[in-house]
Amino acid sequence: MPDDSDALDLTVGQVAARLGVTIRTLHHWDETALASPSSRSAAGYRLYAESDLERLRRIVVYRELGLDLETIRRVLDDPSTDIVIALRTQQQQLAARIEYLQALGDDLARMMDAHEHGLLMTAEEQTATFGPEWNPQWPVKARQWYGETPEWAQYAERSATRTADDWQAIADATAAFDQAIADAMASGVEPGSPVAEALVEEHREVFSAYFPITRQMQVVLGRMYEADPAFAAHYDGVRSGLASWLRRIIDASAHAHGIDPDTATWQ
Repeated sequence: MPDDSDALDLTVGQVAARLGVTIRTLHHWDETALASPSSRSAAGYRLYAESDLERLRRIVVYRELGLDLETIRRVLDDPSTDIVIALRTQQQQLAARIEYLQALGDDLARMMDAHEHGLLMTAEEQTATFGPEWNPQWPVKARQWYGETPEWAQYAERSATRTADDWQAIADATAAFDQAIADAMASGVEPGSPVAEALVEEHREVFSAYFPITRQMQVVLGRMYEADPAFAAHYDGVRSGLASWLRRIIDASAHAHGIDPDTATWQ
């Protein structure tokens, strides 16, 4: 049987197969008068001539280069349109898009690293920022303990956008808070007093730099400060008994806000 794809007039399906476009696309181009068939069959079906195919091929090429359909129409139909200028404009837009995508790729890589490692800093940078007592393995352990929690995701998202200077500011705020609670304890500030309450609020503000901390979460952190040897050693290294004192002022504040410290959970 003869191959009717060699016929002078091709159906819309045959043209779509030759050009690698959809029949719907060819219908749209016809309806918008971008590329219409030269004739129709007795039954009203579109029939494309070789000259129609040449225009369609040019449309496909320009579309693959990123030109919009109205620009393609001007290039094909308006003799005054400078094709080189149109292509150069498209090249500039493409270069800008590539630059944007490269930056987006870099941001995604940072986000993935932050979710995996927490801190995007070398061990040396961490020690320089957080001090000699800092253990670069702590973020690794935190990832193991909390990596599947919403709080870790929030922490990672913030970490991905932070610079070394940002972390230094957080470290400075933490050190200033440590000194403030040590001074308050030394001066005899009592749990539940206005000064203690202000320090509890400051604690939530400082440590919410990592992720938002509710009052119940704060109670759980207070327990950990006293019970965990590493945290207890840190606070007691600032002032003896400070870990337990910090827990007491947190618990007193929780009571004042209707929270039972003995039953508070991480929520």
